[in-house]
Amino acid sequence: MRKFFSLNSKTMFLFIEAFVYLAWARMLISVPFAKIAPSLGKAMEESAQDQPNIRKIELIQIHDAILIISRHTLWDSKCLVRAIAAMKMLKRREISSTLYMGTRKDETGKMIAHAWLRSGPFFITGAEGKDGYIVVGKFANHCNK
Repeated sequence: MRKFFSLNSKTMFLFIEAFVYLAWARMLISVPFAKIAPSLGKAMEESAQDQPNIRKIELIQIHDAILIISRHTLWDSKCLVRAIAAMKMLKRREISSTLYMGTRKDETGKMIAHAWLRSGPFFITGAEGKDGYIVVGKFANHCNK
């Protein structure tokens, strides 16, 4: 806690925002997927990869905040929770993004899933594990800022 309160106010508020969105996303994924899918964006569409005037600093800040805070939540904040929380943080700033969902089989033949989020050419969450997954769903949030 001491370390948290030693941060500048902008970073503290970003961390609080990340915590709130991670909590909200965790509750959201307990609802049947068909009910939450419409809130994730336009199904089977992608946002542009070559976004002019990309706000790279904000993307990095959101990436870092989600990564750091997700390690300190009292609940599991795995890939889908992280991707949804980051997507909502970007949407609030009117920054376009695409949430991807993929599946593959593990070494025992069991089906496993992974989710990741991209904005422009940058991966905000889930990039470290996305290789080898077949995209089975994607949701685009198009923003015009």
